[in-house]
Amino acid sequence: MTEASRMRLTVQKGAEFWNDSCSLTELADAVAHGATGATSNPVIVSAVVKADPKTWNPVLDDIVAANPTATEDEIAWLLIEEIGRQAAKILLPVHARTAGTQGYLSIQVSPKFHANADRMIEHGRALAGLAPNIAIKIPSTAAGVKAAEELVAEGINVNATVSFTVSQAVTVAEAFERGLDRAQKGGADMTRLHPYMTLMVGRLDDLLQRVMVKEQIAIDPGYLAWAGIAVFKRAHEIFTKRGFRASLLAAAYRHHLHWSQLIGPGVILTMPYAWWKQFEASDIEVEETLDRKVRPEVLEALQRKFRDFNLAYDEGALAPPAFASYGASVHTLNQFLGGYQELLGLVRERMLEPRPQGAR
Repeated sequence: MTEASRMRLTVQKGAEFWNDSCSLTELADAVAHGATGATSNPVIVSAVVKADPKTWNPVLDDIVAANPTATEDEIAWLLIEEIGRQAAKILLPVHARTAGTQGYLSIQVSPKFHANADRMIEHGRALAGLAPNIAIKIPSTAAGVKAAEELVAEGINVNATVSFTVSQAVTVAEAFERGLDRAQKGGADMTRLHPYMTLMVGRLDDLLQRVMVKEQIAIDPGYLAWAGIAVFKRAHEIFTKRGFRASLLAAAYRHHLHWSQLIGPGVILTMPYAWWKQFEASDIEVEETLDRKVRPEVLEALQRKFRDFNLAYDEGALAPPAFASYGASVHTLNQFLGGYQELLGLVRERMLEPRPQGAR
């Protein structure tokens, strides 16, 4: 009998494993290794198109030909939607096998709408219609919290993203609870309604790294690798204690600890393809580590040295109006907007590509 892979062992310990990309080949491989979901965002979609022009340029060309008066933004979203439909199709067997409890593809609303709840709600409704196994990614801004509650209340699964702090996690979870209660009163199918709260653990580590360099903070650099882990574990304690129905999801991997130290029941680990393949090939033991405490000296040092860590770790340290201006949020929103602009550039190139007369 062959030994179970490390990803399957991770699942056996109670965690879900998702592929942090909508690349069709990567996703199919991930599902074969036990993945039950996938995520996308503007940066990921742009990377997918650039990495596989043989697949996506003909699709893009057909979209351009079929929509001769469309803007580059409209063409870009038609492409994003087509990639989403095809990726969601790969996950449909998982969705069917689990009676709608797993097998979701997360698609992000336009990053341009991060401050506008109504626009996010409108866009989320449209994206949810692409397939029966779509979850809508909404940024955890003040406007995003409102949009997330409303979409869940309408029976639409939501994955809250651009999140780095316990304050965001709890605020979003409470909004989800209100949305779930409203959905239940409205007669929604609650068996398939289960929102997700993403904590981008690696991006918090990145923020502290930038702060350390800028402010010349003296600390063991290895301690920074535990910042996102500590916040995720703290949020998990609170979610468990208060019985929040949302699933916590760890994203933005930077090293194996973001996997090996967050394994346990009820959480989701969404890992980039290259990372989980690296973990598969490693000799790291797969253990249930989710409830293990971060070493006290590490936690104490992070709390003493970094105000930004305390803002992330302490519940209530950030109010919703401050979510979008937190350092990691600013950096991530800028990157998502930049990724979207890069995708628009790819679309523009194909729209302006000279074609023979009479060709589509």
